Amino acid sequence: MTDCSWPRSVTAAAGTGIGYATAKRCVEEGARVLVSDAHERRLGEAAESLGVPGVVCDVTDQTSVDRLFARSLEELGSVDVLVNNAGLGGTVDLVDMTDEQWAKVIDVTLTGTFRCTRAALRIMCAAGAGVIVNNASVLGWRAQAGQAHYAAAKAGVMALTRSAALEAAPHGVRVNAVSPSLAMHPFLSKVIAEEELGQLASREAFGRAAEPWEVANVIVFLASDYSGYMTGEVVSVSSQHP
Repeated sequence: MTDCSWPRSVTAAAGTGIGYATAKRCVEEGARVLVSDAHERRLGEAAESLGVPGVVCDVTDQTSVDRLFARSLEELGSVDVLVNNAGLGGTVDLVDMTDEQWAKVIDVTLTGTFRCTRAALRIMCAAGAGVIVNNASVLGWRAQAGQAHYAAAKAGVMALTRSAALEAAPHGVRVNAVSPSLAMHPFLSKVIAEEELGQLASREAFGRAAEPWEVANVIVFLASDYSGYMTGEVVSVSSQHP
């Protein structure tokens, strides 16, 4: 990063996978970081490992989101970068999907990103600077059976990113997103069967899934001054299907 003195607020699902890898990369770059996660144990382990403060946050609850940003201001003094990484998936065919299954994925993955983005923009626009990086997915572009709710939510994250970017630009705030294909981490196997994960990985050009740090590197780039002219963009972090 070109300005490593910036505090960082890395929010949601920072206890594992891409969220943890991103927080780790930010710390390595010299940033001050606050991490959050809905899972208290996982959050505590991540915060201790990174040597940073952690705040339990459920992005489906506005009070919890408000508490996260209030604590971020207390701990860091400002919120210069927000990484929205919270997401929820699962595999179920549309004809079998319940309203509850649909609503839960949308609430965590899309509406949670909205809640955190709104809270961050209120702080950043007043300060006249800031960066938000959202975690979307190639499923926002690419069809996959059994993923209608997740794909719809991630396509929504892409649209939210572009709209927020236009509104935030006059205030000196940038909003971008990454769009990973498949990044392998332990939590993923809890929502997708191992056999299916293996099949998906084998279809990638390199014959493997991405490592979380490979996605984190692109997030850190978007959070840094190196991408200072970019806003409203969705950067694919994937390998093409052969």
